[in-house]
Amino acid sequence: MDRDAMQHSARRWRRIAMLSAVAAVVGCDSGTATDTGDDTPAALQCSIPQGQIFTGAAGKDAIPALTNPPTTGAEGPGIDYLLADDRVMGLQVGDETLAVPLNILWWHEIVNLEIGGLALALTHCPLTGSSLVFDRAAVSGAEFGVSGLLYRNNLMMYDRTTGESLWPQMSRGARCGPRDGTDLRMYPVMEMTWEGWQMLHPDTKVISEQTGFDRDYQDYPYGSYDNPQNASLLFPGTIDGRRPPKERALGIPIGQGGLAFPFGVLDELGPIAAVNITATGLPTVVFWNRDRQGAMAYRTRVGLEDLTFSVQDSQLVDDQSGSTWT
Repeated sequence: MDRDAMQHSARRWRRIAMLSAVAAVVGCDSGTATDTGDDTPAALQCSIPQGQIFTGAAGKDAIPALTNPPTTGAEGPGIDYLLADDRVMGLQVGDETLAVPLNILWWHEIVNLEIGGLALALTHCPLTGSSLVFDRAAVSGAEFGVSGLLYRNNLMMYDRTTGESLWPQMSRGARCGPRDGTDLRMYPVMEMTWEGWQMLHPDTKVISEQTGFDRDYQDYPYGSYDNPQNASLLFPGTIDGRRPPKERALGIPIGQGGLAFPFGVLDELGPIAAVNITATGLPTVVFWNRDRQGAMAYRTRVGLEDLTFSVQDSQLVDDQSGSTWT
């Protein structure tokens, strides 16, 4: 049995053992709306319904955000926790590439990072499965922390400044406090398997397990919560019945709505796929790769020309010139 198979087996048994513990933690959470207390949105002005804001089982900073954690090479020390099919957020800034494994973000949810002259916040909410990267310029480069509050089951960040505000991750901006209405500029990130990211960027850096915190980064701490067919939510919410409730999807935000590309639908198109669409009035393509379990959206206006794409001989090709793209 190879290393990945052995670790998969060990993880499976640890998950089974953890299920009752997770249920106990969730069961201890009252799940009441945060309508009292000086450190809750009740003390702040909010532009979102406060009745949809709930306290999580952990309080403020009980889930510790990281700041510039140690990194290593893809073959370096401190990455034994990673398997080939574990998912990572892949970031490229100039010539620098970095993988931030979801294994790390399950336990920390936010990584404040300085890279390539940018101050970024890499964020992942395990309850909504959403991975987003933000430029911290809107808060003058201040760090973000985990507030312990959830809006529609989604992570609410807070900024570590005087007169801090609350920032629901998927709202992409402040919705409570003095910065209410301030939006965060998003920075592009790709989520795919660790093996897939290494194939694209063999010289990538990756976050080491030496974070300074005693966590088992091999284990997903929420039991079977992320099973695609699992319809449970920790707090009240609406389940859209058109697709499996926890199916992964690529989302393109458009105003208060957006376009969702479920991985199951993309996979039906083949091992590699290109979907040409118009989003916010601009030509766009969504690329899908089954082996890497990843999808990404790109604007396709090059100069004065709008490109469209198709798959030919297992390659992504633009229909205008026949050039091959990756």
